[in-house]
Amino acid sequence: MAQGVHKITEDFEKKLSEYTGAKYVVTTDNQSNSLFLALYYEKNIKKSINTDTITIPCRTYPSVPCEIIHAGLKVGFYEVKGETIKGSYLLEGSNVYDSALSFTSNMYIPNTHMCVSFTGPYKHLKLGKGGAILTDSEESYRWFKKARFSGRDECSYHDDDFDINPVVGWNFYMMPEISARGLLLISQFYNQDGTPKHNEDLELPYPDLSKFDVYKQ
Repeated sequence: MAQGVHKITEDFEKKLSEYTGAKYVVTTDNQSNSLFLALYYEKNIKKSINTDTITIPCRTYPSVPCEIIHAGLKVGFYEVKGETIKGSYLLEGSNVYDSALSFTSNMYIPNTHMCVSFTGPYKHLKLGKGGAILTDSEESYRWFKKARFSGRDECSYHDDDFDINPVVGWNFYMMPEISARGLLLISQFYNQDGTPKHNEDLELPYPDLSKFDVYKQ
């Protein structure tokens, strides 16, 4: 269990779990890092990715192919109609969803890692910066919790046992100040009778990333 100010972030994660329908939620400092952790876990920890190439729509946010490459994989693109994408899409070859343009009640798809975003002016839940991984796997949840916090538990490092295996960790933690803002704002997604509201998927234009050689290396 989280200790001290970290309890605020844990409380926010529980609220996200209730709203999205995911059994477990791990928040991060941004959704790009959520994608990286989910891909890294599936490739290197669970070893459930059986391909070298992850295929995504040619029009998407530029960090998505970057995180695929950072996780040790190659990027493939498929064509989309028009210049926009809408809602969630699967990173084909994995069980990871880019859900930066989705945030609604009971959105979670079982047996996946869905990565949502709270960064920027267009998102439904506007925290300035932040993201989260939705999952129903206790194993991946426990790994994400430590991996996003420099391999640590949510306690003083003087009291930690640093038992993450393998020994990896990144500084991707959502600060309690941002989680506190999330706890205040998430109430807007509920009706007065306490039932959750439905949000329509967002649709945004993106450049055709398949035209850039940097992603083909």
